[in-house]
Amino acid sequence: MEDPDRPLEEPSELIELNRYRQQLLSRIGPLEPIALGLLEAHGCVLSQDVKSDADIPPFPNSAVDGFAVRSSDTFAGVELDLVGEIAAGQEPGPPLGAGEAVRIMTGAPVPAGADVIVPVEVAEDAGSRVLLRQPGRRGDHVREAGEDVRAGDIVLRAGRRLVAADIGMLAAVGATNVLVHPRPRVVVLSTGDELLEPGAPTRPGAIRDANSYSLTALARESGATAFRLPIVPDDRRQLQEAFEGALTQADLLVTTGGVSAGRYDYVKQVLAQLGDVHFNRVGMQPGMPQAFGFLGTVPCFGLPGNPVSAYVSFEVFVRPALRRMQGRTDLNRPRVTAVLEDEIVSPADKVSFLRVKLRREDGTWHAALTGNQGSGLLRSVVEADGLAEVPTGRTNLFPGERVVVHLLVDTV
Repeated sequence: MEDPDRPLEEPSELIELNRYRQQLLSRIGPLEPIALGLLEAHGCVLSQDVKSDADIPPFPNSAVDGFAVRSSDTFAGVELDLVGEIAAGQEPGPPLGAGEAVRIMTGAPVPAGADVIVPVEVAEDAGSRVLLRQPGRRGDHVREAGEDVRAGDIVLRAGRRLVAADIGMLAAVGATNVLVHPRPRVVVLSTGDELLEPGAPTRPGAIRDANSYSLTALARESGATAFRLPIVPDDRRQLQEAFEGALTQADLLVTTGGVSAGRYDYVKQVLAQLGDVHFNRVGMQPGMPQAFGFLGTVPCFGLPGNPVSAYVSFEVFVRPALRRMQGRTDLNRPRVTAVLEDEIVSPADKVSFLRVKLRREDGTWHAALTGNQGSGLLRSVVEADGLAEVPTGRTNLFPGERVVVHLLVDTV
């Protein structure tokens, strides 16, 4: 079995995509659990089972506004003595006798002796008496104690990602905080002398920094707490200071730019100096130049500088890593199989990820390219519903062939 800790450091070797991905993910595990309040835990993954401390509901109560009566007294046309009223939050009062009824509100406790609630819609209130126009059956409109949950029941199991209904259940069973894997703190920074902040004056040879913004947003969409740092120029000292500062607040570091073979790509030198980070050529397009390793105990991903390359690299490597850190087992986005509407040309030794627009016709997904697929064309991602994957060895795919598409959107 291949050693997952063996560094992938041969710069001349084109590393097979799945091998690279599996090895880096094998070095990342869930963050240590912490106790969080219920609303702060929303979206996090439970690290231990949660049991109920009581029956839910804790007492028999009415499911409707109506009249609490004895089933033996309910037949069409019967008149019963109206002896009281119970609202939600009140005590149930004395036991109900034969021939008696109590006006009752939704959620109010059912008095002893009563075993059916007759809705107001089928009863006529005559002041001191009530006329039942329909008979009732034992148990009608009564929520029994423990009908939902019994004391001691496991209501949520470890490994579950908490959604809104779960938060409500936690509150219902009396939990005030729960042990969960926290959201990873992700620090994102772009490097390069050519980069400008979005509002800065333009100058010849300079471009606006889109990558750090899109990557920070992607990290947040992935469930992380993400922070974007200011642009760092191609300067060793400033790069080192930026990386060292980021480590004080990061569970994971993402950089973009400076991982290819450029003369002024100092990111390689600084990351190699600060930690165990290796640079590789991965068999994928876009996104061939990649860096991964650790600065101390913090995982570091060095992504390419081209906008599409950075975006696709995040989807392929960083998103599953963040999900693993959160304790999730669903590391990948959903996938569909679609029929191609365009011819695709792909290099034989790389997996290609092409941006496609999806449509549904007669129960079948169809995928069309979002135009020019250059790695610097961010618009190809903006208009995409997914990434069509072309495996290695396939240099041409033709209209009508089927392809796997990794969804980038929740609904199509």
